[in-house]
Amino acid sequence: MQVDKDTLHDLSIFNSDESVSIFNYLNQTTTVGGKEMLRYLVQTPLDSIQKINDAQEVIKVLANTLHSWPTSITNGTIMVVAKYYETQFDPYPQHPTFFNSQWYKIFHAPDYALTKYTIAHCVDFLKGLFTVHGLLLAANQNPIIADWTTSIEKKLNKPALASLRLMDIKNATPQQILTIAGQIRTRHKQDFYDLIDLYSWVDAYQSMARVTVAQGLCFPNFTIAPTAYIEATNCYHPLLVTPTPYNITLKKDSNFLFLTGANMAGKSTFIKAVGISVYLAHLGMGVPATSMELTLFDGLLSNINVMDNIIKGESYFYNEVKRIKNTIEKINDGKNWLILIDELFKGTNVEDAMKCSTAVIEGLRKIKPSLFILSTHLYEIGAHLKQFPSIQFKYFETSVSDGELIFSYQLKEGISNDRLGYLILQKEGVVDLLKSL
Repeated sequence: MQVDKDTLHDLSIFNSDESVSIFNYLNQTTTVGGKEMLRYLVQTPLDSIQKINDAQEVIKVLANTLHSWPTSITNGTIMVVAKYYETQFDPYPQHPTFFNSQWYKIFHAPDYALTKYTIAHCVDFLKGLFTVHGLLLAANQNPIIADWTTSIEKKLNKPALASLRLMDIKNATPQQILTIAGQIRTRHKQDFYDLIDLYSWVDAYQSMARVTVAQGLCFPNFTIAPTAYIEATNCYHPLLVTPTPYNITLKKDSNFLFLTGANMAGKSTFIKAVGISVYLAHLGMGVPATSMELTLFDGLLSNINVMDNIIKGESYFYNEVKRIKNTIEKINDGKNWLILIDELFKGTNVEDAMKCSTAVIEGLRKIKPSLFILSTHLYEIGAHLKQFPSIQFKYFETSVSDGELIFSYQLKEGISNDRLGYLILQKEGVVDLLKSL
């Protein structure tokens, strides 16, 4: 699925403040390598239903193994093993014997102590991988898991690594320690690096499994249809502490959602909730909803946080126009796209904005393979658009009680007529401040 950097930013998939990003929401990795692998997975949405189904199955399998997962593999263990190959040691005896091993232990005490400490972590790492292999073996029909188990088995069957995994490190003699250390240091560096990389992949997928279980996410069902389709029940924004769930259906004969409502009523949150759910679905992740069915999307584009560019002399409105132009050029390819537009043409006067918005909506609705959600404050253009049966009209309800704004965050059928900007200005004391000048 094609996604550009503006969309990733608009949906907070990645954010300069990582703590408020979808990546951070998904990150329950336990290793540095796992975090980097997770970053790769999150920035690489999948492009086939088969790949998505395979990823879903991996996450489901790992979710069922969480309580049995070995505790011997930690980030510290992996760091010690990796650093072993970057650290200089006094040369080990070429052929360790009882006497030269005792000599090394006494006269190269710091290096011997560090070697024994490292070997202990190597043992923990290999024992943990052996347990992981056993937990995953039953799901070997999955190509991702089969690749993991085959790689682990191939490595652990090598004589030196097999001996190391079974070593009783507490009772091992200096001769045994130096013999195995010499073997793994000279012959098995790549094996350990490969196993560390493999565990990073496992850790990344396991992080997604942990989040799916902890947050009660559901796995979406991908269906094959000639045009794009989404149906979600109780879909919500995963980064909110107390989110409001929404139901949404977009399909061929109603592929355009025209969304209205007052400021702070929930329009942007709704748009992002749908976009994030579709994005997570294409990672093979569970989604924040009770149920979700959708087609595979070829791309996801948003037009939410457009900025001006002073250096290039490009105004806010000019960049809005450029973004819409680029969007039209991309999606006019007969493929399935999801397009999210929040407050189109904010950078010009109301009359121009209404004319431009009407033209864009009338054109976009014709692109039947794709789906569109557009929010606006330009309620007036809704009456003209009602002649098009493919356009749905929804709004967020707002009410006023004793001068206080009440946001229900409930999605209703129709077009809003709320105009509460001045009331908000009054409520925040701005009007009184201005009068007192």
